[in-house]
Amino acid sequence: MRVVGVDPGTKTFDVVVVEDGKVVLEESFDTFEVARNPAPLVDFLGETQGDYVVAPSGYGAPVTRGDEVVSPRRFAVEVLLLSTERDIEAGRFEGEVGIWVYDALAKVVDTLVKKFRDRVLFLPGVVHLRTVPRYRKINKVDMGTVDKLASTFVAVDSYAQRYSADYEKVNVVVVELGYGYNAAVAVERGRVVDGVGGTYASVGTLTAGALDLEIVANTGTWLRWDVFHGGLFGALGVYELEKIVSGYVESAEPYYSVFNSFIEGVVKDVRRVLVSTPRAEAVILSGRHAKNSVVRRAISERVQDLDVLVSTGLRGSLRSKEAAQGYAAIGSGLAGGEFRELVKHMEIGGACGTAVDYVVHPRASRFVERVRRAYLESVSAPKICHEGTPPPR
Repeated sequence: MRVVGVDPGTKTFDVVVVEDGKVVLEESFDTFEVARNPAPLVDFLGETQGDYVVAPSGYGAPVTRGDEVVSPRRFAVEVLLLSTERDIEAGRFEGEVGIWVYDALAKVVDTLVKKFRDRVLFLPGVVHLRTVPRYRKINKVDMGTVDKLASTFVAVDSYAQRYSADYEKVNVVVVELGYGYNAAVAVERGRVVDGVGGTYASVGTLTAGALDLEIVANTGTWLRWDVFHGGLFGALGVYELEKIVSGYVESAEPYYSVFNSFIEGVVKDVRRVLVSTPRAEAVILSGRHAKNSVVRRAISERVQDLDVLVSTGLRGSLRSKEAAQGYAAIGSGLAGGEFRELVKHMEIGGACGTAVDYVVHPRASRFVERVRRAYLESVSAPKICHEGTPPPR
């Protein structure tokens, strides 16, 4: 089984090929270049000769094959990205970096579905999983996008391998520190049971994260790309974390305070989801910023009652992000490959519904209806959640 995973990052689209449970190929493509012309990426995916291609999935959908998608562009824009064509057009006109990522993802999804059809797979996010109780989802959308779930999948596998433990004995919190967003995902007995994703978590390097409703109420109109603003980078006008870390080490303001806000926010996110996995033994750091030793030490000093580890990735991986590895690994498991037992254990195949199904605020009713309608009309076999039915095992 040879499966290709594609992770649509803010800076790069990472491609990983997994064969027999091992990473055998890693490649990166600049996100801006992909947005301008997705052909080189798509051509490369064809050259990998994968049995399946796990496509960029954004906020996610229940496990879906490419030949089930009847309107790939709409599926990408409205379901996976929770956006509209008007949002993307306006964001491109304004030169918004985040919208370039969205535009790149939509173009890649459209092309992949048309070229590879039933060899394409789309994955769910945390909010779609039936292992996460309904009561934890109320008024939540971003409990962890697909890349965060993919990183969690790799972390659970690596933790079980490290300690020769059954998946049932894995109780951890996985913290993804991506280029722009953070997330904390709770794992209880090897299954995802809760999560706070980038736009709902604490302040990230790009995003403001969860906002005080007084800010929202007093700001007026918000634009789709405002989720990409309000973070550390914008506050300081510096777009590399290493420069902020240097200022922190030298106790120079405002770097010192801003960096502390970042770290303390991550720790608070961990504490939020520990309620859902009280037997957790460790915090596992993953993502681009997890490689920074100062970041790791600062988090470890504040999480004194748990081991703080770094995700080791899959066998054979050298430089690719854990999210891309996870995309490929989950795809392999869904197709009956090496990771099928973990996919079954985490009940990923039982995901259902849309990312907005649990939003109850009346102001969001049109948004909810738009996304639900897009899902029902853009796939041939929608998987709707029936809350009274126990999740499949």
